[in-house]
Amino acid sequence: MPQTGIIFSGSWSLSPVPELENCLKERRSAVSLTQAELADRVGVSRKTINTVENGVFVPSTILALKLSKALDVRVGQLFKLVQDRDDEAGSR
Repeated sequence: MPQTGIIFSGSWSLSPVPELENCLKERRSAVSLTQAELADRVGVSRKTINTVENGVFVPSTILALKLSKALDVRVGQLFKLVQDRDDEAGSR
C-alpha cells in the first residue's frame, strides 16, 4: 500500500501529498482569517492548518467537512484529487 503524507525513513520528514491539491489558504485569506482563527473555529492547532495548506497533511473527512463549513464552501471547492484536475484538462 503506498504511503501518503508523513514519510518515515529513519527520521521523520514531511513531504507533500502529490495526489491531493487544496485551495485552503486562498479561501481562508479571502475571508480574512488567520491560520490561528480558522484553527480555533474547527478545533485544531494552527500547525494543523499550516500542514493542510502546504499539502503535507491530508485532513480526515470530519476535518474537511468542518473546514468547508467554517469557510462556507463545499468540500470539493477546497480539495481536489490531482487525477480530477488532469481529467478536467483532458476534457477541454
